[in-house]
Amino acid sequence: MDTWLVAATAHAEDKKFDADVLVGQRLAPNQFALGRQIQITCDTARLGASRITGKEAASEPDEETTVEELRARIASTLVVLRGLSESDFDGAADRTVTQSRWKGQVMATGDYLLEHVMPNFYFHAAHVYAILRHNGVSVGKRDYLGTLSKREA
Repeated sequence: MDTWLVAATAHAEDKKFDADVLVGQRLAPNQFALGRQIQITCDTARLGASRITGKEAASEPDEETTVEELRARIASTLVVLRGLSESDFDGAADRTVTQSRWKGQVMATGDYLLEHVMPNFYFHAAHVYAILRHNGVSVGKRDYLGTLSKREA
């Protein structure tokens, strides 16, 4: 998403408008705006990893109002995720996850990852992409897919 925001900033400069206007853009009146979509995408990754590893996650207030603040939110999320090691996930398969809104229900961590974290992450990331595209930012499928781990056969 950070590279998308870089493209959004370049687009705004090219078209001579303030890139921060994009933070409040949405596809539908009852849908979260771009800024909230990014916050939720970051929270899903950070809190998902926290719940799966059993490690505490620092709270992040949702106060970003500029593209640069959103880029910082993405960067801080990446710092947290990159700070996890393989050993942090030891025993994850034997743990369960719950959230207060689940009213006492739990999920196995593998189910939580596949049924909640990944779909929720991509749902909100796809909306970020779509909002930017809708507003004329030149991002395409390759930007969405990112770098692929291809290798010689």
